[in-house]
Amino acid sequence: MASVPKAMRAVLIKGDKGPSSALYIGDAPTPKIDLTSNNVIVKTKAFALNRMDLLQREGKYPVPPGASKILGVEFSGTVAEVGSGAAHFKVGDPVFGLTMGGAYAEYVSIPAPMLLHKPSALSWVQAAAIPEAFLTAYQALHVIGELKRGEDVLVHAGASSVGLAAIQLAKNAGANRIYVTAGTAGKMDTCKSLGATDAFNYKEENWKDALMRATDNKGVDIIMDFVGAPYFANNIASLKLDGRLIIQGLMGGYNVQDCNIVPILLKRLRIEGSTLRSRGLEYQSMLVQDFFHGGGLDAIVHGSSTGHTELEDRVRVYKVVDWKDIKDAQDEMAENKNTGKIVATIS
Repeated sequence: MASVPKAMRAVLIKGDKGPSSALYIGDAPTPKIDLTSNNVIVKTKAFALNRMDLLQREGKYPVPPGASKILGVEFSGTVAEVGSGAAHFKVGDPVFGLTMGGAYAEYVSIPAPMLLHKPSALSWVQAAAIPEAFLTAYQALHVIGELKRGEDVLVHAGASSVGLAAIQLAKNAGANRIYVTAGTAGKMDTCKSLGATDAFNYKEENWKDALMRATDNKGVDIIMDFVGAPYFANNIASLKLDGRLIIQGLMGGYNVQDCNIVPILLKRLRIEGSTLRSRGLEYQSMLVQDFFHGGGLDAIVHGSSTGHTELEDRVRVYKVVDWKDIKDAQDEMAENKNTGKIVATIS
């Protein structure tokens, strides 16, 4: 059994909440596990940044009950300690996974069902960049959206980490046409390179009008939205009969004004809001295992119907930073500069 120290370094927040300037690396107690449980302690090699980290830092994103207050939900590393109920892991195993919190630290505790063995083809950085984006997209398309082969999909914020994952997962599942919105020509090209049928620059044109032209006024079956109120009316106008709108963010606001909701009734639309972190441990564990056993990880590592053979295309990492530069990394994410994940390594 590897020795796990009583104290570790972690990214902490002065006063428990504040601006990015409040972030610092300090000492914290190392997480402990019941050695008769199915929990595992991992020595972290890398962790990825997510927008929820910024909100949590500002005190605007509640930490799930019982979860670590340390930022971060996805990571890669090596197993340092194993409960007896996690027999398929052993000390030294290279792993990666999704956690309820605590990934911005040298050690993280995680239930075994939320942990996966890291394929040798994946670097530590690539492995850390996978869980949140791909599982959020998988949940939206398959669990909530119930995507069927031959259906059409629209993904807003297509060049975001979740958007890029959704393009690939929709393609893998046999979606007919996959449309995205993005704000630059470069981001649009990235989306198309991963399998998007077409991309609409929301800064230069009305994306709803462009979508309806592209679909002969038929619209799409599923919309994944992160923008919220400003897109709501156009979203419901762009859905086909029995269409599904999955709202996963409110980046543009949350007060909808002067919206005709008749299409919700006449087209039998289903609208559902969803976040992943607020889900219970059992649900998240099930999601991880369904994704793995359904071939999701294999498709990422070995390629699939997207037609890409380069792993760097399938797991899009925008930048790798030392965790000592976490303030600048979070600032860059806040400015929406990244296409793909920002990943921090622990030095």
